[in-house]
Amino acid sequence: MSDVRHVLVLPDRDTAEEVAELLAGRFPLPEEPLLVRDALAGEDDAEDAQWLLVLEDPAARLDPAALDTLAAEHDGWLER
Repeated sequence: MSDVRHVLVLPDRDTAEEVAELLAGRFPLPEEPLLVRDALAGEDDAEDAQWLLVLEDPAARLDPAALDTLAAEHDGWLER
């Protein structure tokens, strides 16, 4: 097994929560995605935060292209 982690960057918490639900329905996730607030450098305002979905993929079974497409459908991207 390898240590693979995918990070989806999304524009806000509501979108991140919605994508987390979609991920659980579409992909065989070994555990629930971790939702993390990522404040932009120097910004304290929650409006200036992106949200990250961190997916552990120890068996490297998730398709990065499919994850990137899902994130893009919600104004986000897969961090490379």
